[in-house]
Amino acid sequence: MRHVMVMNSKGGSGKSTLATNIACYFAGQGNKVTLADYDPQCSSLDWLSVRPEDLPKISGVKGFEEGIRGVARDTEVLVIDAPARTHGSEMNELVRRAETILIPVMPSPIDMKASARFMEELLELGKVQRQQARLAMVANRVRENTLLFDELDHYLEKLKVPYLGQLRQSTNYLRAYQRGMGIFELPEYLAGPDWEQWKPITKWLDSKKSQP
Repeated sequence: MRHVMVMNSKGGSGKSTLATNIACYFAGQGNKVTLADYDPQCSSLDWLSVRPEDLPKISGVKGFEEGIRGVARDTEVLVIDAPARTHGSEMNELVRRAETILIPVMPSPIDMKASARFMEELLELGKVQRQQARLAMVANRVRENTLLFDELDHYLEKLKVPYLGQLRQSTNYLRAYQRGMGIFELPEYLAGPDWEQWKPITKWLDSKKSQP
């Protein structure tokens, strides 16, 4: 079973958006996917509860209550939506469950400062230092050609962690979430630009670089 985690200690960074769309991507490739929601707000599970039955099946578990004990044994890809405000032993315990970790960061001074502290702590963990977990960053909810995006782009480029690109601030993500869908499941005439922005992310997820 492959374990893919989306995490950032800063709330509101778009973790659930990434987690649900990553789950859709792997399910669309024919994998048996389970989405483990560790956030008591249950944003990912709320999304899953309205998912149409004619779309690729994704199972869900309440990670914040039962961990991964409820995950079916035939699951091929487990996508973990980590909670906000994760530090110390809780962070270490979560990272122990993942081989692939994606970190979304929003273009705001508060988010960048919080993410810098989070990354400093994350990079000190033994599993990360031993390269038993592979990390990558994504700029999320971006408005291009703004000073804030330029600052975030420069910040992410300096980190010693792969920077996969940016996802624009788009109503397509809200439209997909409300229908229990992923961005890949919207019509191309609506979501074509978003599909393009996801290509470097899915390419990394499919590559050996994203796995120990």
